[in-house]
Amino acid sequence: MPVTSPWLRRILLTNLVLQVLIVVTGGLVRLTGSGLGCPTWPRCEEGSFTPVVHDALTFHPFIEFGNRLLSMVVGAVALLAVWAVWRWARDRRPMLGLALGILGITIGQGVLGGVTVLTGLHPTTVMAHFLVSMTLIALSTALLLREREPDTPAVALVPRIVRQLGLATGVVLVVVLVLGTVVTGSGPHSGDADEPARFGFDPRTISWLHADAVMLFVGLVVAMVVATSLLSGAARSRGWWGAVMLISLAQGVVGYTQYLTGLPEALVLVHMLGAAALTIGVTGGLLTLWERPLVSATAEPLGEDDAALRS
Repeated sequence: MPVTSPWLRRILLTNLVLQVLIVVTGGLVRLTGSGLGCPTWPRCEEGSFTPVVHDALTFHPFIEFGNRLLSMVVGAVALLAVWAVWRWARDRRPMLGLALGILGITIGQGVLGGVTVLTGLHPTTVMAHFLVSMTLIALSTALLLREREPDTPAVALVPRIVRQLGLATGVVLVVVLVLGTVVTGSGPHSGDADEPARFGFDPRTISWLHADAVMLFVGLVVAMVVATSLLSGAARSRGWWGAVMLISLAQGVVGYTQYLTGLPEALVLVHMLGAAALTIGVTGGLLTLWERPLVSATAEPLGEDDAALRS
């Protein structure tokens, strides 16, 4: 395992937690109808970056402004992660590349948030906003896992067919997430309590398509759990896929419950948090199908003296 400062891992973990938390607060903005609580961007109101107290003031500006403040914290921690990698692992170019990518996309996400407000919370921009967050969560998970690995070439731990099955599972998860955002963009929670902007799709039909994709996803996850259980070299990945299985079942219960109960806000928020957890789990499950040994597979094994020094 590469030797780095414990502060590096703490900062990378904080980055991942905040990338998930901003999804939750963003969902809270939409579910409370506070998306246009701050009707302009980057200011909250004309002439002010913060909500202005007046007689007609509601709670909506404070919820939206709180989400904007958290997005600034997310950006600051993403920048801190770049500094931390440069400080303690500057010779590890893959990690630095991931950290820079996360910072760049986080900045772009802030701009997309402004576009979302300026377009009146059009469902396409809201959908893109959520999917970019899922991308950031996946990259942040990969960066956190990479901190514990060397930079030697990756060696597959499972047969090619299992790796292909894992990649197919990841692709289907993307389809599930996209259809889930279309369901949201066709349902009642637009983000604006007064003038909801919606897709013109039938919510029931889109919900069925989303459920079908989820069933396919769960079937693939079951296959991955079985495959990694039968392979002795996949012990690390087995835990990840087992967690994905449990989260998927919980997501199914929440999804059907919210569909049958008229999409209550609390369950929708839990469902969004579950989507973030699935993104983390599948990312970890995929990456652990490979390992990066301390010594490249093409290199000579370490002698006893060298091994003692390396340890």
